Amino acid sequence: MTLGIAIVVFVVAAALLVRVGSSLARSGDELAEQTGLGAVFVGTLLVAFATSLPEVATDVTATVAGAPDLAVADLFGSSMANMAILAIIDLRYRGRVWPGVELGHARVAALAIVLTSIAVLGIVRPPSVSIGWVGIDTIAIAGCYVAAMAWLRRTPVAGRAERPSRLLLEQPVGLATVESDPPRHRAAVRFGVAALGIVATAPLVALSAKEIAEQTGVGETAVGTTLVAISTSMPELVVALAAVRIGAHDLAVGNLFGSNVANMSVLLVLDVVHTDGPILAAVDPSQVTAAMGAVLLMALGLAAIVGGTETRIRRLEPDAVLVLAVYVAVLVAVASGG
Repeated sequence: MTLGIAIVVFVVAAALLVRVGSSLARSGDELAEQTGLGAVFVGTLLVAFATSLPEVATDVTATVAGAPDLAVADLFGSSMANMAILAIIDLRYRGRVWPGVELGHARVAALAIVLTSIAVLGIVRPPSVSIGWVGIDTIAIAGCYVAAMAWLRRTPVAGRAERPSRLLLEQPVGLATVESDPPRHRAAVRFGVAALGIVATAPLVALSAKEIAEQTGVGETAVGTTLVAISTSMPELVVALAAVRIGAHDLAVGNLFGSNVANMSVLLVLDVVHTDGPILAAVDPSQVTAAMGAVLLMALGLAAIVGGTETRIRRLEPDAVLVLAVYVAVLVAVASGG
């Protein structure tokens, strides 16, 4: 595959990936609304899992193709991109997002920081214990993820009041809820079709990105953190913007922080398909730059949620501007070192 063909394949595949990923997230959101689960839990688990499928399919393909650095860099880069998306939303809606979300998102943000930190430790100090070829660190990350989701589901959310559900917001006056609710099986069919589209499209993104990295001489860490991460994070951007437009701020924020949690749990899947030993021990140490960048950005997002700031400087939100500035700085650091 020539460089020109690789670029064309990447652009076309990424565009298709965004389309089917957005469709999957919307249909998953419909299913979640009909279950009556809380907005924080729905965004963190169901919608976040739906919008994280591009990372799963893309990174499994990259790992099998012998590019573990590309796969792991995509996960860290996607976590960074999700925080940049959160900042873009805050700028777009002039500070109406942070003050309106539940404090329960702080738990999810803290969990994402913890899981990413465990991954960093796995890179800088590979564990001496493994189960087969799978590192104990990725197993610990997955275990923490499952336990935290169970805890989040059972623990009441404290903080600001919940907003009405999306279906109620969209329901015309005078019509019964049952008449406005779409049949569940239709949403399930759309969900399944979109998931198949992601599984078919994402491998093309990974393989073409690998070709671009090899033929341009740019490191896989840099390509994964930027090019692949941004393309696989587009569904999160589309879903988050749509959620904020209808007033579902908790769904938008839960989706982004939940996707960061899901990204780290994907490491276990990559470790299983990477049969040459623990995957975190095999990646380049430069991955730490992207990982710590993700931790820093999530910490800034966590501080903004807890503070719920409405402070403006010439119509700009200082928290959002700071997040974007740090995001760009980390990308420059990764590109210069990876």
